[in-house]
Amino acid sequence: MAETFLKKELEKKKAKERKEKVEKMQLRKLNNKKGKSLDEMMAYLDENGNLTSRPPDMRNRIEIDTADIILGAAPQGREHDVQRSGFVLSFDEVKGYGFISDSQSKESIFVHSNNISQLLKKGNKVSYELQKGPKGFSAVNVQVLRK
Repeated sequence: MAETFLKKELEKKKAKERKEKVEKMQLRKLNNKKGKSLDEMMAYLDENGNLTSRPPDMRNRIEIDTADIILGAAPQGREHDVQRSGFVLSFDEVKGYGFISDSQSKESIFVHSNNISQLLKKGNKVSYELQKGPKGFSAVNVQVLRK
């Protein structure tokens, strides 16, 4: 069977591609970077947060106390023992909890039935103290100021 011009060109193209592939493979083998030492593979962060190959200068090191690190978006600057006031946004007697709108910050503060002196109703003006709980601040020692 006679080969056509197109078949010959396709065979030449495939042969050229195979040859280039073999050459690339040999080039990769020659430039293989395996076997580097640990020091050559290490990368460090400088004081600006950029990657560098030099280890940091330990003379300029600053000690940070882990107790000073604050995680999350907890409100700051609150005094927990000061009496605060607000209005009852809602209170569910069946479930035993509700929310108070703080007069100063306008934030919603959680209140539980264990921390109230008398039954709360929507719109009551109350005084309370803030207490830090596992899920944020909650109102304790809640007293109704007026009905």
